[in-house]
Amino acid sequence: MTQKSMQTAQVFEYILSKKQLFILDVRNNEDYTDWKIEGEKITSVNIPYFDFLDGVEQHLDQLPKEQDILVVCAKEGSSRFVAEQLEEQGLRTFYLEGGMKSWSEYLYEAKVYEDAKIEVYQLIRVGKGCLSYYVISGDKMLIVDPLRFVDIYEAAAKRHNVQITHIVDSHLHADHLSGGYELSQKTGAAYYIMKSEGAVFEFNPLENYEKIEFEDAIVEVLAIKTPGHTPGSVSFFVNKKLLFSGDTIFVSGLGRPDLGGKVKEWADDLYHTVYDKVAQIADDIIVLPAHYADYETERNADNYIGQTLGKVREQNKTMFQTDKEDFISQVEKSASSVKPPNFEEIISINRGVETADNERKQELEIGPNRCAVHHTS
Repeated sequence: MTQKSMQTAQVFEYILSKKQLFILDVRNNEDYTDWKIEGEKITSVNIPYFDFLDGVEQHLDQLPKEQDILVVCAKEGSSRFVAEQLEEQGLRTFYLEGGMKSWSEYLYEAKVYEDAKIEVYQLIRVGKGCLSYYVISGDKMLIVDPLRFVDIYEAAAKRHNVQITHIVDSHLHADHLSGGYELSQKTGAAYYIMKSEGAVFEFNPLENYEKIEFEDAIVEVLAIKTPGHTPGSVSFFVNKKLLFSGDTIFVSGLGRPDLGGKVKEWADDLYHTVYDKVAQIADDIIVLPAHYADYETERNADNYIGQTLGKVREQNKTMFQTDKEDFISQVEKSASSVKPPNFEEIISINRGVETADNERKQELEIGPNRCAVHHTS
């Protein structure tokens, strides 16, 4: 019997088109509770792989008889075994090709904006909640918060017949590995990050730039130091229309300021970012963050993650319309949540202090993003 597989792109299509899909997740309970495939029409049940070793018959009453079943595990092997056993019982089963490791790396591209001067595209890392962007003006391309999959950007540049000339990271990421430095080495593009983030490789310190200009694009480095998530976080304001907010402002919350062990001090910085700096920006500006928490609620009608600043303010009144004492108190409480797994090692690699092979990089990035402080009201 040839076992049928389902690719991550097919799974995402179920989520995007809101089609029903039943998932049997055979990872252990802890991993399932921490991170799983979710969607409006996705139904899932968790039965660990080891529970199937004595046979599948005892679990059949938990599974649909007249619906396709996608079996999911960490890497693929366990799900193939279980799917085959269920197929022998007459159920229609598939296994997820590459498992949750593959789901963690799946990317979906959406067009965000276009006018006579620029085109903007968003790369959505669906299983991880990470967002990256590229901006095209003339025959040049700027990459914002690049993921470690550098070939994706090279392919995009070739497809659009442009050259990658500028690469910017809004901060030193804690939950995923940046491809910024590697991409700059491969393409010769200028790479920018704040010097205060402590990177040990060659780069252009954003402290030295009020703006970065190429062709018809003007990229303002907003408020040279907009701390909160890390002390060196910055935002990028493009042509006074788009705000690439990094991990400072999300559609449904704000960046968590606790990963450096200075919660109260950085919460105070975050307050001044929101009330002194962001307050000066108009409501109709489109906010484009580096992360999201829930694809279903945060994507807009154009199927990208982003929202006008006015709408973000309206949805997060408890953070944008409160006094300083209450703001800091709320951020401190929210910052007590679980930190991104492996964040210290990820930061060391992003800083250039440590290295890792591809297998280790995959392992480090497994799991959800945990970089937002949610205050949607």
